[in-house]
Amino acid sequence: MQTAETVPMAAAVKVKESAPSSLWRDTLRHLFHQRSAIVGAFILSTLLLVALFAPVIAPYDPIQTLIGKEDVRKREAPCIHLLGCPADKPQHLLGTDGNVRDLFSRVLFGAQLSLQVGILSVGFAIVIGTVLGAVAGYAGGGVDNLIMRLMDVLLAFPSLILAIAIVTVLGPGLINTLIAIGIVSIPSYARIVRASVLSIKEQDFVTADRALGVAPARILFRRILPNALTPLIVTGTLGIATAILDAAALSFLGLGAQPPDPEWGSMIGQERNQIFTAPHLIFFPGIALVLTVLGFNLLGDGLRDALDPRLNR
Repeated sequence: MQTAETVPMAAAVKVKESAPSSLWRDTLRHLFHQRSAIVGAFILSTLLLVALFAPVIAPYDPIQTLIGKEDVRKREAPCIHLLGCPADKPQHLLGTDGNVRDLFSRVLFGAQLSLQVGILSVGFAIVIGTVLGAVAGYAGGGVDNLIMRLMDVLLAFPSLILAIAIVTVLGPGLINTLIAIGIVSIPSYARIVRASVLSIKEQDFVTADRALGVAPARILFRRILPNALTPLIVTGTLGIATAILDAAALSFLGLGAQPPDPEWGSMIGQERNQIFTAPHLIFFPGIALVLTVLGFNLLGDGLRDALDPRLNR
């Protein structure tokens, strides 16, 4: 027999138990309980704001030389008026490079190029890798063997060496760098999706769809793939950091962004011989690169932990 007090309590428990749980809402809640993820999100938010508002923040054109426009020399040290630099000298917060361009402006605009290369190359790799891995895992048999052996061939080469070879064939440039990094990243995402599809396609809801006569393409792309995206998100976040590093390495070697594009790896490569005479030309682009990669790695680690149900019990 229920009393007047137990009925509202039972109703409240019933409502609480029937409330739907969202994977992404739970993930965000767990994500922002981790200090590393918060630090990573803060770094990347700052980087995104810098990239978006670089034309407003930057005091100079990043590719325009200041010869004949200001009384400034090449590779001049930073000049900040608030820190004691003479007021009659033009202010350059990070100094000037070997072509008498403002380094602060170039570092700001470099954030745009790095984010573009990282996000677009990983996005390209995820799309192609997801399709290949999903088809291989769902079809099985000869199709699976053909696709996976092709991925094994790509994985047999060190990724940076393969990217250098691809850029050498296509020609140096930022677009070709993006394509090369995307191609060498495809096998990782294809293997992740294939493994997820192989486990999900044996579950009961997929078997029920097959029994009802649902088309295989609909089962794969509407039922299986949405449940296989979790590991892709984590791997993609970490992959952006790797892509940015690879792009910087290619630009350092002269195969990526070409002068006068303000790309961090290219900036370091052009002034690498000045590390003792003008260390600020190496230090500031290097710090920007390190912080960007650190931000993506911290956020990726936080996402991995937040999406792991064993760590959220």
